[in-house]
Amino acid sequence: MMRGLAAMQDRGFRWFFLARAITMITGSMSSIALAFAVLGIDNAPESLAIVLTVFTLANVVFLIFGGVVADRLPRALVIQSCYVIDILSIGTMAALLFTGAATVPLLALLAAVNGASSAFVMPAMQGIIPQLTTPAHLQQANAMLSFVRSATTIGGPIVAGILVATAGPAWVMVVQAAGWAIAIVLLAMVRLPAPAPSGSSFFRDLRTGWHEFWSRTWMWSICLAFMLLNAIHIGAWGVAGPYIAKNDPRLGITGWGWVLSAEGAGILVMTLILMWLPLRRPLRWGMLAVSALAIPLAMLGLYPHALFVAIAAFVAGAGVEIFNTGWNVTEMEQIPGDKLSRVASYDMLASFVAMPIGTLAFGWLIGQVDPTSLLVGSAVVYAVVALGTMLIPSVWRMGRVDGALEHAPALADS
Repeated sequence: MMRGLAAMQDRGFRWFFLARAITMITGSMSSIALAFAVLGIDNAPESLAIVLTVFTLANVVFLIFGGVVADRLPRALVIQSCYVIDILSIGTMAALLFTGAATVPLLALLAAVNGASSAFVMPAMQGIIPQLTTPAHLQQANAMLSFVRSATTIGGPIVAGILVATAGPAWVMVVQAAGWAIAIVLLAMVRLPAPAPSGSSFFRDLRTGWHEFWSRTWMWSICLAFMLLNAIHIGAWGVAGPYIAKNDPRLGITGWGWVLSAEGAGILVMTLILMWLPLRRPLRWGMLAVSALAIPLAMLGLYPHALFVAIAAFVAGAGVEIFNTGWNVTEMEQIPGDKLSRVASYDMLASFVAMPIGTLAFGWLIGQVDPTSLLVGSAVVYAVVALGTMLIPSVWRMGRVDGALEHAPALADS
């Protein structure tokens, strides 16, 4: 247990972890609050789609710029500044809802501000973690953050639903803004050296980040693979899954809720395991594990019984967490710290850019193609692409940096 919590020995990480945990807990309620706020103004799915799309587009557009800023300026300061912007945008949403002045265009505009702010926070978050802990504690640090994230994914929507139903979405936004305010204070306790002056232009730094990204075969090959994998995941799991749940009594809407909970439980359990069990070959194990998502996809098409799909989803959730932790650790160890946020922004851009395409494509395909053929075919493609990345030598051979696994429990390399 002490090994699993080893990252908490680092003072800076303790304060960062507490700040991040608070924002994850309060932020896990925001999507539900925003959704019901929009639907309370205009009970039309198109209005909600507009607001969510605007948020995503603003996030994608500003991601690569956020990476450069996070490498040029103190990362804690970048995060704090963005939290101030978030407090203002979320607080304005709440004020508009309280006064009855909220409209869909106004909420969309404020969602765009929030999405753009998030584009600066995410690369800064990725770059700051290696500054707060040692290579030996890096896997534990990522697993601890994943534990809180997965726990809030399970419990946050439940709490948000209760608050929205009893107090209204505006009060949920007030809680979120308060969480951000507390996080700003906690991040002030994080002491890091100022980054070295860049000495180059903003766009030259942008090109340098691209060179660092594209010069590593293991990185761009997995990112290209995940453009397709994420499109399949969000389309087959996020669109086709609920459609089948609604129309097949073997699964049902209630059963689908259990399936999603089982996936979250798989993630949660694996984070606890990864706090003490080291991944000596993080990319090899990660790509092998994430291919397990093909199992529940195929099960949805072949035999969508709630119990069996939930079991498969538990295994898949555990596999996704192995990949996430292995990928984050590899990125943080292999990329120079002064360029990490820029490289992470390109990674995030590749991960997000095809997801809207997957949503639209599967939304159309599910009405045109036999669901069994669609989902089984998607599962096969998913498994082949995920496992195929392991044929790349740098993916297969990638290990941990020297000294990162000293005194760690043994785990076979092959």
